[in-house]
Amino acid sequence: MAHLLRLGVLPEGFIDPKAERAVRDVLRKRAHVVRQHTANVLSVPNLMARNTGSRFGAKRMDEFTPSELAGLLPEAEPVLAVTSSLSVLHCLGQQIQTLDKTVHKRLKHTPAYEQLQTVEGIGTIVAQTIVLETGDLGRFPTVGNYASYCRCVRSTKISNGKRKGQGNVKNGTPYLAWASREAAQCAIRFSPRVQRFYQRQQAKSPLMIARKAVAHKLARAGSYIMRDLVPFDVHKAFG
Repeated sequence: MAHLLRLGVLPEGFIDPKAERAVRDVLRKRAHVVRQHTANVLSVPNLMARNTGSRFGAKRMDEFTPSELAGLLPEAEPVLAVTSSLSVLHCLGQQIQTLDKTVHKRLKHTPAYEQLQTVEGIGTIVAQTIVLETGDLGRFPTVGNYASYCRCVRSTKISNGKRKGQGNVKNGTPYLAWASREAAQCAIRFSPRVQRFYQRQQAKSPLMIARKAVAHKLARAGSYIMRDLVPFDVHKAFG
């Protein structure tokens, strides 16, 4: 261990304060439940399309009654499958609302949390995820280290100025990586300046690389926002 520490390659961990860990775990559970909800939302229209040849939106699916499903589907088994999925969706929706209320009640609305919501594309859930998953921002020596923790940069091994291969691409936390991608996706939709930057990147690189470039910019901006407690300036980030 002493040898690894001398070389600067000793893995280090960070433990959040106990009070924050409890809220963070609830927020992580919410993300897990949302993924399950999304999987069921996608499965029901596919099941209906296979049996009826017609596509129905998520809002229309919520309005289906058992008698209406019996008239649309030819057999009892598909009706049971769709009814079961709709029941699961209803249950998951209630759990998501309960988790949202708990996180909102327990989370301390710090200045960093408030300032993060000035970014076009960062809403309540994404801001909560960033604050709770970041923890003590002082543990990152540079903004580049924070961007790496968000999985927004390439993982490479450099020795004597030469590239010696790629490192572990799963370094950092997947939750901050998700928050960065989600913020990028929304910012591309709602911010004209971010959209122009994204279009310039997309013209010279694949779509996923262009989107990750936006996520990288937002991760760096988020680091400065939480450090200096200042509102987001899109002209500085995407000038």
